[in-house]
Amino acid sequence: MPTLHWQKSSFSGDPNTNCLELAPSSDGVLIRESEAPGFILTASRAGLAAFLQGIKADDFDQPS
Repeated sequence: MPTLHWQKSSFSGDPNTNCLELAPSSDGVLIRESEAPGFILTASRAGLAAFLQGIKADDFDQPS
């Protein structure tokens, strides 16, 4: 397995703060919580981009 290069957001501040980390992979993008690094989610690049766009547009703050 190739070495993964996990990246935290520059908004995380303190490098010891728990936050989400992302790493590129051949399947898309890997996502993990730095507090639980053994639990990893995989998302397609397009799926992650659509999810982030929805967050920015407040699409998830409205009741269904």
